[in-house]
Amino acid sequence: MGQTEDDARTTAASPGWSQPLRLHLSVIIVVLLLAISLPLMWLTYAQGTRSAVQAAEQQMLLLSRHAVDRYRSIFGDGLSAISLTSVSEAFVSEPPAELDAKTDFLLKALAGSRYVDGIYVGYPSGAFVHAVSIEADPAWREAISAPDEAAFAVRTIAKAGPLLLSTWRFFNDDGRPIGQITDDANYDPRQRPWYRTAALNPDPIAVGPYVMATTGKLGLTLARTMKGHGDTVVGGDVLLETISKLLSSEGVSEHARGYVFDDTGRLIVHSDEVMMKRVLAELNGKERADQLADEDPALAPVKALLGGADVPPERAATFTVDGETYLAHIATTGADGLLSSNTVVVTAPLADFTGPSVALLKKALVIAGILLAIGIVLSLRIARLISHSLSSLTASARQIGDLELQAPGKVHSRVAEINTLAGALGAARQAIGTFALYVPRELVRKIVASGQAAAGSAVRQEVTVLFTDIRDFTTISESRSPEEVVALLTSYFELMNGIVERHNGVIVQYLGDSIYAMWNAPEPDPDHVDDGCRCTLALKAGIDELNQANRAAGLPELVTRFGLHVGEAVVGSVGARSRRQYTAMGDTVNVASRLEGINKQFGTSILVSGAVRARADQRFAFRPLGKAQAKGRAAQLDIFELVGFGEDSAVAVADRPTDAAAQQLQPIPSH
Repeated sequence: MGQTEDDARTTAASPGWSQPLRLHLSVIIVVLLLAISLPLMWLTYAQGTRSAVQAAEQQMLLLSRHAVDRYRSIFGDGLSAISLTSVSEAFVSEPPAELDAKTDFLLKALAGSRYVDGIYVGYPSGAFVHAVSIEADPAWREAISAPDEAAFAVRTIAKAGPLLLSTWRFFNDDGRPIGQITDDANYDPRQRPWYRTAALNPDPIAVGPYVMATTGKLGLTLARTMKGHGDTVVGGDVLLETISKLLSSEGVSEHARGYVFDDTGRLIVHSDEVMMKRVLAELNGKERADQLADEDPALAPVKALLGGADVPPERAATFTVDGETYLAHIATTGADGLLSSNTVVVTAPLADFTGPSVALLKKALVIAGILLAIGIVLSLRIARLISHSLSSLTASARQIGDLELQAPGKVHSRVAEINTLAGALGAARQAIGTFALYVPRELVRKIVASGQAAAGSAVRQEVTVLFTDIRDFTTISESRSPEEVVALLTSYFELMNGIVERHNGVIVQYLGDSIYAMWNAPEPDPDHVDDGCRCTLALKAGIDELNQANRAAGLPELVTRFGLHVGEAVVGSVGARSRRQYTAMGDTVNVASRLEGINKQFGTSILVSGAVRARADQRFAFRPLGKAQAKGRAAQLDIFELVGFGEDSAVAVADRPTDAAAQQLQPIPSH
């Protein structure tokens, strides 16, 4: 069986790398699946990670603020305890006066301030009263040789004659005395930094860190003078170890670390117990600071976050250690103005917060990847099912879009939707084919191509307009049957339509036996005036040949008159939503219609305006017929007869006036 013309053209036009539709369709579907799925998966991962990080930062902020608040509470408790003591009447007098009241008050203050290592009062005479919690700090038990059952100890330094004696009294959990030890006083509160500093300041002060006199531990002291007695000082100790244990217990995550730096940027507290021992050794001069950085790689970047004097008191930051991202919360804080230059830093690896979320997200992405692979396999199968008939449907749809309405072969597929689509395309082809009999098909093509199909999209532009009319058609219709008239007009319009389309024009409307044609719209035509002139001459010649055939067949002649004009008009698609008409409106259209009618008065076939004569190519021959003024128009019309092409025309062109030039022309009724 020989190759058809279409097959040959398709084969010739196909590039060497062309492949079967099934392969192209499979590749397209797979690419689309990947193009849609992969970005979505990536966005899901990115958004999920970002959300996890944001949640981690928020959680870190809340937890670290809680830890900082607990840090503040240590000094808040201590400050409250010494403030209450400073206004107690029991401590106005030196011991041993009101010793029981002093003891009872101090033990109760210690019980309510669990982070305070000891509370004491120093007097200007060297007298001293000091209560400590042995259970809170077992180092006291060894330092003062306290009994095993002792929970608290109260030290009193008071005068005994000319001497100052020191007495340690021990109490159990219930506050019941269980023994005492007396020896010579070897401690003078007036020489301690807390006493000397507080005695010179009316407000509460904080001193340290420094070595505690009895236990040798490092701590901070909060102190203030007694109300009304500026030389009597109340103090309370907070051990650095206590702060370290608090930060450790308030860890925001499994691998979180807490740091406290003093106003010089020196590390004084570390939440890790082992590291805290190294810090204490460094503060006591027993270890170098660089050894701490070796033990804790995060210490150096944490110090770098401390910043200068202009940084806000509370801020968040991130840093990286060995490729791992850490979150940090930095707070410069204290209690009621005390230790306000100390900085608390809480850090934690980002993975501590995002790890579970990221793991769940990765699991979801793996499942999505598996589903994507299944989707690709199914898409290849579907592509194979639909590729067999898709080519035929595509070609059929393209033909319908081009208004080529020949009936194609039937399409059968295992996919029900394709069969439904084939039936719908067949119905559409039949409906459009029927509709195309009532509208100019070429006009529709050009309107769609130019994008002017929307109702109300009319624009002002220059067009060349042609109107035609058959002379005495009413008489012809009266002498013929309707069937003969229809057959006669069908042949006539078929001829006219073909000639207009071949000359780049469109027939806008059939008006009874008349035709309304146009150039330069809907598609631009730079030679629209010349195309209009050529088309009009071709129409005249074609109708002459048709009339010869009609005479031979005993049919009436269809003598046609033409009116051609060029000018601006409002052109576009107008009408209601359910019914539109592409047309041109304005004076240019009216002038063309009037020129067609003026042929009756001059006995001519083709009349054009002066605007056409001025714009037409010099090869066209025109005969001037003077000026005329149409009713309803202020300006006169220059009227010319288009007689042919210059080199072919034997008509002499003379500028002779006519009697009709001065006539006032009546408007021609629209058809």
